[in-house]
Amino acid sequence: MRRSRKVKILATLGPASSEESQIRALLDAGADCFRINMSHADHALMRTLVGRIRNVEKAAGRPIGILADLQGPKLRIGSFADGAQTLQVGQTFTLDDDPAPGDATRVHLPHPEILKSVEPGHRLLIDDGRLHLEAESADGRAIVCRVVAGSRISDRKGVSLPDTDLPVGALTEKDRRDLDAVLASDVDWIALSFIQRPDDLAEVRKVARGRAALMSKIEKPQAVRRLSEIIELSDALMVARGDLGVEMPLESVPGIQKQITRAGRRAGKPVVVATQMLESMISSPVPTRAEVSDVATAVFEGADAIMLSAESAAGQYPVEAVATMDAIAEQVERDPTYAGIINAQRSEPEATGADAISLAARQIAETLNLSAIISFTSSGTTGLRAARERPRVPIVALSPVAATARRLSLVWGLHCVVAPDAVDLDDMVDRACRIAHREGFARPGDRVIVTAGVPLGTPGATNMLRIAYVGADGLGGL
Repeated sequence: MRRSRKVKILATLGPASSEESQIRALLDAGADCFRINMSHADHALMRTLVGRIRNVEKAAGRPIGILADLQGPKLRIGSFADGAQTLQVGQTFTLDDDPAPGDATRVHLPHPEILKSVEPGHRLLIDDGRLHLEAESADGRAIVCRVVAGSRISDRKGVSLPDTDLPVGALTEKDRRDLDAVLASDVDWIALSFIQRPDDLAEVRKVARGRAALMSKIEKPQAVRRLSEIIELSDALMVARGDLGVEMPLESVPGIQKQITRAGRRAGKPVVVATQMLESMISSPVPTRAEVSDVATAVFEGADAIMLSAESAAGQYPVEAVATMDAIAEQVERDPTYAGIINAQRSEPEATGADAISLAARQIAETLNLSAIISFTSSGTTGLRAARERPRVPIVALSPVAATARRLSLVWGLHCVVAPDAVDLDDMVDRACRIAHREGFARPGDRVIVTAGVPLGTPGATNMLRIAYVGADGLGGL
């Protein structure tokens, strides 16, 4: 199952796509990885979905990555005695620690950490920003606010705090239970919601102990301000544009998307662009022109993966949404301007052997018009550094570790294959050529370039490059 595009598609599973036959249909339509949203999935459902994905993986003979997306802290106001209330711009409204039902002047805020952290001048955005409050005074038990914009407030609406650093981690008690469950189910990626600071990753790393890779969802201005530190401690990033667009001015989100995408590429870490990419396809068999342009922009920018949320999880046209995203991505990558845009964003290699080898592999493959770059990768580092170069030729990532191949299935341009490690250099060349031929990347007489770490199987030690011919029998020769 060889894709004719390099950007990957991450599809969310849900009521519209939870059966094994539906998962296979999404894979055939173009999905490369699957997301399980722990905000909506209990542990039993999560384990069922993981089992069904693994069954599809076995039948397809292609490694499939699974992302478990933790819910993160959900900050909500309390309830009102008489239902929804109508406020007036300029009036005073208070959020406090009194559990009594609210009215048009106040409401309970069951989060002492917010009451103690908000300062005068801080913004409080209710119901995805539909109601904008600004704090005028705060004493640790109540926040007296002025209504800046909007008028309606109702039970249990969410609270966003773009100006406030909360002294709590990103993991809730629910997240801790979910984390233990997903790690026991052998998922490949864990997405952390509402990251504010690098320290938010430390607890999860301690629990995960390398059993899954960590993806930081960038959806708060605090995370944008500390992006470089968060990247350093993350294995991947997600541009979570939904909450980012609530907590930051909408007009700033496209620029932030580009900043995150380019920063991730410089670091050699995958970046997923998410939220509302084909939103209208929840109820329509075709997207809007603006949505097509939005998906295309992420592909032109060099994102590793583009994600579908409700479109594939709960929409009426989940397979059509994946197929549409696949068609847009393929067309963009065929566009004559695509290569120039991708090349213009290329970063200088770091002063490491892995980067030097990856740079040389790309330059040699493109100069000699080779058929493919074959990267042997145990830990995934060689594959990541090869993808960072964004070569025009295909990259085949060979790993003896199934978990590595599954994680790399999210990475730009990597065609992942699980294969036993080579026993020596000759076997490595033969194995690379045989798999390149079998997977449809090279024909007899073609040349490929092989990168690996020597001694073979040494994680993170990319230090060897070979050019090989694919022989008539599919085996290799110098």
